[in-house]
This record gives sequence, C-alpha cells and structure tokens, in this order.
Amino acid sequence: MSRRDAIRDAMRVGSLGALGLSMGDLFRLQAAEGGAFTMTKGVQKTAKATSVIQLHLGGGFQQQESFDPKPEAPVEIRGSFGITKTKSKDFLSDNFPRTAEAFDKLTVIRSLVGKIPDHSQATYHLFTGYTPTAVIDYPQMGSIISHELGKKTELPPYVAIPKQNGFAGGTGFLSSAYGPFEIGSDPGKGSYKVKDFSIPEGTSIERVDRRNSARQIIEQRIRKMEADPDMLDTMDGFYKQAYSLLTSPEAQAAFSLDDETEETKQLYGSDVVGLRGPDRKYHPKGLAERLIVARRLVESGVRFVTVTYGSWDCHVDVKSNTLDQMPALDAAIAGLVTDLDQRGLLDSTIFWVTTEFGRTPKINRDGGRDHHARCYSNLIGGGGFTRGQIYGTSDATGAEPARDGLPLEDLLFTIYNQLGIDANKELLAFGTRPIEIINGGKLAKGLLA
Repeated sequence: MSRRDAIRDAMRVGSLGALGLSMGDLFRLQAAEGGAFTMTKGVQKTAKATSVIQLHLGGGFQQQESFDPKPEAPVEIRGSFGITKTKSKDFLSDNFPRTAEAFDKLTVIRSLVGKIPDHSQATYHLFTGYTPTAVIDYPQMGSIISHELGKKTELPPYVAIPKQNGFAGGTGFLSSAYGPFEIGSDPGKGSYKVKDFSIPEGTSIERVDRRNSARQIIEQRIRKMEADPDMLDTMDGFYKQAYSLLTSPEAQAAFSLDDETEETKQLYGSDVVGLRGPDRKYHPKGLAERLIVARRLVESGVRFVTVTYGSWDCHVDVKSNTLDQMPALDAAIAGLVTDLDQRGLLDSTIFWVTTEFGRTPKINRDGGRDHHARCYSNLIGGGGFTRGQIYGTSDATGAEPARDGLPLEDLLFTIYNQLGIDANKELLAFGTRPIEIINGGKLAKGLLA
C-alpha cells in the first residue's frame, strides 16, 4: 500500500481524536513540522520574563484621548477631554483615572514609529515585526515564542482570546503546530465555553476512554499497513496531548472563571459600561473577564496570550467611540496590573497594550480622526520594563516624535530580549533561507529597569 493510500484510509476512519479532530486535520497540522530550523544559536540571554499578555486594540487606537493628550493644543487637536495626573505628576487623558492611579507599575510609550497607515499591513507588521511581502510569510511573535521556548506545562504555549486577529498573519514559515489555540468563545458572555476543551454533554469520561482505546487499536492497524512511522509518531503525540488536556482538572481550571470572586471581577471592571446600546440598555463590555482568563493562563504556564478588545477605527465621532469603549479599558488595565502585582506575577509577566497605528492629530469634519502611523502610543509594564515612566514625546500636535522616536522593530526586539530570546538569531526557512527573528531591531535600553 502506498503512503497516499494509507493516509486516505486513515482519514476514512473519521473523527478519532479526543478533541474531535479528524486524522486529516492532524496530518495537515504536523505536515510542516521541522520546516524551520535554527541557523544560528544566537546570544545566550537571561530571561527577565516568562510570559506575555498582549491586549490588542484593533482599528487604530486614539492616543490623543488616552495616553498622549494635548491639553494646550487648539480644540480641533485637543478634542473633547481633559487630563488626569499620575502619582509622578505626569498626565494621561481624563478617560484613564484608574490607570493613572496604577501608573507607578506601567510605562507609556508616546513615540512609537510605524510604517503603514493600512489596517491589514500595519497589523501584520505589529504581530510579526515585518511588513508583508509576496515572497515570504513571517511568523507571529506568539509563534516565535512557542517555537523558541516551548511549553512550560501541558497547556498550549500560545493562546488567543477569543480568537486571533485575522490581519495578524499566521505561523509563517514555522509549522502550524506553533499557532495559537483559539478559545473560540468570549469569557465576558454567559455562553462562554472553550471550544473542543470539554467532554460533550451526555458523554462520560468512560466513553472518552473507550474512544481513545479504539483510536489506539486503529492506529496499530495503520502501522501494520507500513504507513509512514514518523508521521504516525507525530500524530500519536498530538493525540496524547489532546487527551491529556481534555482529562486534566488543572488545564480545565486555567480557562474557568468559576472560582474568581466578585471582588476580583470588580477590580477588573466587570460592572463598567459604556454608552447606552441600540436596545437602550447599558451593557458590560466583557474585557474584565477576558483579562482574568489571560491572567489565569499565564499563572498556569502559558507563555503568550493575546486578547482583543473593541473597534477603534473612529473616522466619525471619536468622542462617542471614546465614551463607549474606554471606561472598561481603563478599569481592566488598572485591574490586571494591580492583580498581577499582588500575586507576585508582574515581574515575570509582560503586559503590553498594542494597536496597529494611531490617529491623526486633527479631528476631521465628521468629528473623527483618521489613520496615522508616524507617531502613536503603546503601554507596557512588568517583565523588567521601567515603571512610572513616560518614554519619548511627540511634538505639539502629536504628528511626529519629538524625542526618543522608537521604531516598532526596536520595541519587539526588546520584548524578545526580556524573554531571553536573541531576536538577531536566524531561523532557516524552507531549508535554505536564513531569516532573522527581527530584522534590524535594537535594544531600547531606556525602557528597561
């Protein structure tokens, strides 16, 4: 029997995995394993952090109404909001009173420099460190971390809540095995249930055990057909991981909110609402619960968690966009960083608030702000980064960096550094082409404590 026939027969068996994945899915998942090898070992580094929580604000977050207000500028630049002071006498927009209180644990970057004011290309640049080309597809940061550092526990090293950004690219020239586990459900909703991660209702653990035993019998028969043993070994390893996750109380608990107190939920702002919805009711935004799950995951050994929140493409009525979405964001940022600190996790966890670009200095005739990539803001904390610092400044209107302009590549390079990864290291793509993890990035020493 040919290898192709053996695979075809295996696929006919149907869904045999503990998570309901077909044989075909598993073969495809592992087909590219080993497609990227280390070209150079890189410089040995001491890790200051072991995990990252990335909170991504897709659409282009308005820095003027958040981390880089311009209180002395004309109203068409300043906008509708004032400022609130931090303990260090710096200031943020008055939309961030709770974050200002917790600012001694955070650093705001006001001089980040991007390249492309286009949503899809700028998001790809943020997540991979490369601008898109037709020649090669680059892996996301979470996939690189998964590839370089591997798993700490039985949980996947890279998790997306509720799912990964569609513009962010994928695993690039790395195997699909290094992609994110998408939980596929919003922890902020009553219907929250992690996909493929619980035994189906009406199915007992004994029945799952019988299915697993049946899979092992069928696999043994396939081996007797002289199917590719390396492929089957890889497939078997994946099934064992899936079965372990499905039957592990610790893994199940990492995704659960059941034992979180109301006090903790309110710390993260679970009761904070924005503007009245179309149904004339006020609705919580669900960000609190997403970040609580993210914290639980890094507590349980997940290396990289990306959380998405909001829709920030405010070409029209930036004031309403701000009033609706920022109260929950302010509470959740302050709540997470405070909780991480109280649990002793902030030193080992990088908390990073990102967006693909910022907004134009001047409000347009529709009351909104347009795309602007030349100077915008991020927020970062923990993991050996400075605390209570405003890094860099923008000019009087926020159009360009005035001091310490920070290319995005340098920020990514520095985050890798804190995780003990030399971003100058080359991976060999497709067996022939060496690719640096970050091309041309430098360490931003001013961001490090």
